[in-house]
Amino acid sequence: MEIIKTKIPDLYIVKTKVFEDSRGYFTEAYNEKNFKANGINVNFRQDNRSKSSYGVIRGLHYQLNPASQSKLVSVIVGKVYDVAVDLRRNSLTFGQWVGVELSDENHLQFLIPQGFAHGFSVLSETAIFSYKCDNFYTPELDRGIAYNDPALNIDWGIPAEKQLISDKDLKQPLLKDAEMNF
Repeated sequence: MEIIKTKIPDLYIVKTKVFEDSRGYFTEAYNEKNFKANGINVNFRQDNRSKSSYGVIRGLHYQLNPASQSKLVSVIVGKVYDVAVDLRRNSLTFGQWVGVELSDENHLQFLIPQGFAHGFSVLSETAIFSYKCDNFYTPELDRGIAYNDPALNIDWGIPAEKQLISDKDLKQPLLKDAEMNF
């Protein structure tokens, strides 16, 4: 397992070793010892999966403290463009974001710490997405930021006429107006 630093501290791309042959493949998706050896101490408590079709954009979502979530995200089937936005007000990278393509072919994972908003767009016909979270979903602390905030200027890789956005995500505030306590 390789832990790859991004331009934002504490935000990592995780590259697992993949063993492939004519039968398929095997990869160790998570190993607590490897994470701790790299200085990453996350106590995961909940696993989630979603299935989405091409053009779906989910996010940008986060939970306020005390229920903020770290997430280890990956794609089981398909391909997505995954984005994390730094919401930690005292961070030198506040308001900056990193995007990474995750797929069932590259087997990459994205480790997103607490204090970040998260979203993804589906670039394949279908995608099955996996979230490993260190805190439970708490609806009353669930918040979001507009996926199309011009201050962030995220290119989701989906033409505007093909984007599928939930009503909830269409109503999210801009970053400058969002409630956050990180």
